[in-house]
Amino acid sequence: MKNLNIALAKGRVASAAMKLLIDCGCEFPDYSKESRKLIFHDKKNNIKVTLVKSPDVPVYVEKGAADAGIVGKDILLEDKADVYELVNLNIGKCDMCVAGFADKKPDYSKKITVGTKYPHITRDYFNKLGVLTDIIKLNGSVELAPIIGLSDIIVDIVESGKTLEENGLVVHEKMFPISARFIANKVSLKTKFEEIQWVIDSLGSLVERDE
Repeated sequence: MKNLNIALAKGRVASAAMKLLIDCGCEFPDYSKESRKLIFHDKKNNIKVTLVKSPDVPVYVEKGAADAGIVGKDILLEDKADVYELVNLNIGKCDMCVAGFADKKPDYSKKITVGTKYPHITRDYFNKLGVLTDIIKLNGSVELAPIIGLSDIIVDIVESGKTLEENGLVVHEKMFPISARFIANKVSLKTKFEEIQWVIDSLGSLVERDE
């Protein structure tokens, strides 16, 4: 088999994604959840996995630095990378939500200020609703925005809702569900079709089994 390079999002998806790959028959003898290594080799199947920050996964794949990748649907929607989205892995499940104070439900008849890591998703969502927005791009601790008066509401991914609750916030609207996807470079899907198809079939059978 030709060598296959897979970019994998670090963080909450990584361990579940690595488990899926191992269940597919991949062997990463030096991998553990506690490892600080960023590159792992499966010599049996000639697969290399590189751990990178989530927003970088579609960049690696689109530009050909990786043949394929595993990343959340939120990143794909936000970045709109020119890649093939091939398998919904049903891991890293959460929801994209509008959140804020319980006693301050957003008034969409007026212009609202929104704090978010996802300005494109947010703009598209509220444009479809015909709501005027002032969107503030943030890189972390989005839940602080309404607390310090920076925004009226926030748009962010919500898993358990515990972080919102601990900061006195609630979900006002669930926009859409999010989960991790297996993606591929458009050229690699042609030049390494057999290798990528093996991963697609293996992952697909595992996802179907667990549904």
